[in-house]
Amino acid sequence: MNPICKLFNIKYPIIQAGMVWCSGWKLASAVSNAGGLGIIGAGSMYPEVLKIHIQKCKLATDKPFAVNIPLLYPNIQEIIEVVIEEGVKIVFSSAGNPATWTSILKEKGITVVHVVANIKFALKAQQAGVDAIVAEGFEAGGHNGREETTTMCLIPMIKEAVKIPVIAAGGIGSGKAMLAAFALGADAVQVGSAFAVAEESSAHPAFKNKIISATEGDTKLAMKKLVPVRLLKNEFADAVSMAEAEGADRERLMELLGRARAKLGMFEGDMENGELEIGQVSAMLKKIKPAKSILDEIWSEFKSELQGFKYISGELDL
Repeated sequence: MNPICKLFNIKYPIIQAGMVWCSGWKLASAVSNAGGLGIIGAGSMYPEVLKIHIQKCKLATDKPFAVNIPLLYPNIQEIIEVVIEEGVKIVFSSAGNPATWTSILKEKGITVVHVVANIKFALKAQQAGVDAIVAEGFEAGGHNGREETTTMCLIPMIKEAVKIPVIAAGGIGSGKAMLAAFALGADAVQVGSAFAVAEESSAHPAFKNKIISATEGDTKLAMKKLVPVRLLKNEFADAVSMAEAEGADRERLMELLGRARAKLGMFEGDMENGELEIGQVSAMLKKIKPAKSILDEIWSEFKSELQGFKYISGELDL
C-alpha cells in the first residue's frame, strides 16, 4: 500500500494544499470526500474561526482531513489548542521550526507533516519527529524557498536525504505532473493552485477568474527579504518588483505589504491592490470545476500516463 495513503487512511495519494483564503471547510471536505486529503488553511483564520471550520468539516465528511498551521502565526498557542480540543488527527506545519510543536502534537496522537523547500530543513524536520515531509519546489505559490530550487531537483535530493515519506509540491496540477513526481521518488503529491480555483474554494470569484486567465510568465517570486511568495502580476506586484529593484530592505517591504494585503486580493477581490499568491501552474488552469472533478481528472490521467509508460517500456524491451 502507498505509504501516504496508509499514513492518512485515504484512497488516493493526492493532498490539497492548505492555502490562505482558499482552503476552508468546504474545499477540505470536498477533497476528502473525493478520496484525497483535504486541508483547512489556518493561516488566514483567527482561532475562533478555525474552530468553526473544523466543526463544519467534521459534519461535512467522515473521511480524514488535516489543518495546515504556519508556525510563525501570532496566535500559535491558541491555534494548537483549538486543533487538539477539536480532535484533529493530522496537522501540516509550515513557515517555522517544527521542533517547537511536533512532540506536543504527537503526544496527542496527531500525525505531523512539515513543509520544506531544502534539504537542510527536511533533515531538521525528520529530526524533530515528523511523520512525513512536503518538499515544495520553486514553482509553487505561497511561501517558497529562497534557494529557488525547482521541484525536479528538490524531490530526488530530499528523497535521498530522509527516511520518511516525501510529498511533492510545486507545479503539480495534472496527472502527468503527478507521474513525474513519482518518478522522482515522491510518495504522494500536494496540489495547491488547481484546487484554488475549485468551486468549493473560498477564494473570491475575481481571483479565480484571474488565475484561469493567467499565461506563461504571469507569476513571479517576490519579497525574498521577508517570506518569499509567488505573486500574480498586478499593480501591487509591480510596486514590489520596483521596490526590490531599487534595493528595498525588509522594513520597506513590510511597509509596502501592509496589513491584510492577501485578504484584500484573494478573498475580497481587489485584483490590482491585493496580494495574489498562486503557482506557475496557473498558466495551465483554464476552468473552474468542482474539487471532485479536479481530483478525479488528476488520478485518471496519472493512471493513463502510467499505462502508457509501461507500454513504451515494453516496446523498447526495457
